[in-house]
Amino acid sequence: MKKPDTRKKQTGLTYAASGVDINEGARLVSLIKRGVRSTYRKEVMGDIGGFGALFSAGFKTLKYPVLVSSTDGVGTKLKIAFLMDRHDTIGIDLVAMSVNDILVSGAEPLFFLDYFACGKLNAKKAASVVKGIAAGCKLSGCALIGGETAEMPGIYSPDEYDLAGFAVGVVDRKKIITGKKIKRGDSIIGLASSGLHSNGYSLARKVIFESLGLNVKSVLKELGGKTAGEMLLTPTRIYVKPVLKLMKDYEIKGMAHITGGGFTENIPRILPSGVKAVISRGSWPVPDIFKLIHLGGSIEETEMLRTFNCGIGMIMAVSKRDESAVLKTLKTLGEKAFAIGEITRAERNDNRTVEFSGDSDIF
Repeated sequence: MKKPDTRKKQTGLTYAASGVDINEGARLVSLIKRGVRSTYRKEVMGDIGGFGALFSAGFKTLKYPVLVSSTDGVGTKLKIAFLMDRHDTIGIDLVAMSVNDILVSGAEPLFFLDYFACGKLNAKKAASVVKGIAAGCKLSGCALIGGETAEMPGIYSPDEYDLAGFAVGVVDRKKIITGKKIKRGDSIIGLASSGLHSNGYSLARKVIFESLGLNVKSVLKELGGKTAGEMLLTPTRIYVKPVLKLMKDYEIKGMAHITGGGFTENIPRILPSGVKAVISRGSWPVPDIFKLIHLGGSIEETEMLRTFNCGIGMIMAVSKRDESAVLKTLKTLGEKAFAIGEITRAERNDNRTVEFSGDSDIF
C-alpha cells in the first residue's frame, strides 16, 4: 500500500510576499476619498479612481486663456516629518511650492496632482499626507484631481516616503505678469513667510542637529517655547487667495517666490535689464529660527540670503504711488507685508541685480 505524501506543499509567490500590498493600497483610496472630493471645483469631471483626471477647460471669462504649470517636491523637510512621526502638514508644503510658483505669473491654480512613493505602504500614514495635500489645495482654491501611490521595496526604506506634486493654473494672456513693466522708482513689497518653508533644510538640519546638538524635541526660549521640530515643520505659507484678490484692484508688475536661492537668486529672475533691486536691511522682522541658524552655524549674511527666505516668502514690485494702499489691503486680507526696498537704475558695469543697503543688521 502506497504511503501518503506528508511533505509540506509549497505555495507560489505573491506580490504581497515581495513587499507590495495591493490591499493596503485599496484601503488608502477608501481613507482619502472624502478629503479629495472636498477640494473639487465645478470644473472637475469624473471621480477618484479613474485612469486619467478630467477637468473642463471652458474658460468663458478669459479671452485668451494660457495654462501655467509647475512641479516640485519638499526636499529634506521630509526628514523632520519622519523624526517627529507627524505627516498631516507636509502635504501643505507640497502644494505651496507649486501653486506659489504659478501665482507669480498671475495665474489662478486650477488643479493639482501628487506622487507618493514609499518602501512599504502604510495606508493610515499615507492618508495623513493626503489630508495635508487636500488642505493645501483648499487654501489655494485648486482641486486635487489625481495622484499616484507607488510602493517600491528596495528603493525606499520601509518607514520613509518621497513626495512630488504638479499644479496647473490659468491666466488671460493680457494679464500675464512677467516683470517687464518693472521700472526705476517702483516699490518692493515683501510678504512674510511662516518660517523656512521648504528650502535650505540640509543646511538647517546640519546646524540644529549637529552644530548645536539639538533634536526635534528640544525646547529653546529662542524659539518662543516651541520645539525645534515644531518650528522646522511649520507649513509653507500659501499666498494665492490674498494675492489674486489684490490683483483685482492694483497692478502688480512682478512677483518672485523666495525659495531655494533666497533673495539673491530669485529676485533677478523677474528684473528687466537696466534695473536692480535694493533691499533695505531691517525693514522686516526676521523670525527666530533664522537667527538661530545664523548664529548656531556662524553662517555669513550673504550665505543666509542666498539659501533661505529669511522671513520673506514672496516679493512683489508695485508703483510707488500704490505702496501704502497695497500694504493696507494685504493687511485686511490677513497678510503681514512690508515695504522692503525699491527698484533703482543699474550701473553699466554693476553686475549686482540685488543689493542690500543700510547699516542695520538683518539677523
